[in-house]
Amino acid sequence: MFANFVKFFASVERQSGLRLKVFRTDGGGEFNSKEVMEFCESKGIHHEVITPYTPQHNGVAERRNRMLLDMCRCMIKGKGLPHYF
Repeated sequence: MFANFVKFFASVERQSGLRLKVFRTDGGGEFNSKEVMEFCESKGIHHEVITPYTPQHNGVAERRNRMLLDMCRCMIKGKGLPHYF
């Protein structure tokens, strides 16, 4: 699992051309290992842990979800599809 984590970070940094500064997780346990903590410290990444099962604490993801839903609604309405979609 840790190897996949390291590959993910490398991939994100290569594709974006930017360095990761903050890694936000829900405290579920997958990313709370000693290896992950040490990796984040060595790379200068701030690891934020929010309370599990409280999407209200993760405003970034909630805004993105709302934006996606709004876009879907607009496309459905624009195509004149029935309301039950």
